[in-house]
Amino acid sequence: MSDSLTVRGIVVGHGDMPKGLVDAVCRIAGEQPQGLTAISNSGLSVEDLKIKLDALSGLNPTIMFTDLLVGSCGMAAAHSCRDATERIVVSGVNLPMLLEFMFHRHLALNELVDRITDTGREAICSTSTDI
Repeated sequence: MSDSLTVRGIVVGHGDMPKGLVDAVCRIAGEQPQGLTAISNSGLSVEDLKIKLDALSGLNPTIMFTDLLVGSCGMAAAHSCRDATERIVVSGVNLPMLLEFMFHRHLALNELVDRITDTGREAICSTSTDI
């Protein structure tokens, strides 16, 4: 599939968190995270964030990964996706879901969203013993 039809990912969050997650993906995957971009909300209004998200998404199918669904990042992503049929917000971003995204971004948007949200949920656990 050509890159123009491949799903794009944007990690939008507070402070340096988006950059750190994208950097971790790059280190683990051993490649530059093409198709995955980090955007911080630092110094930006909800409208400024929305404008950036719209510009990065273009006409490509896009998943906007947010740290929180509420707040400036989630609101900007939701506004950006509101009138676009090929954009989806996924909140509660974590490293396992971003890795799953990178290795399967050729899938159809809805199929990919199901896959990454399942992966993200499965990665959340607690333990009182050593692993």
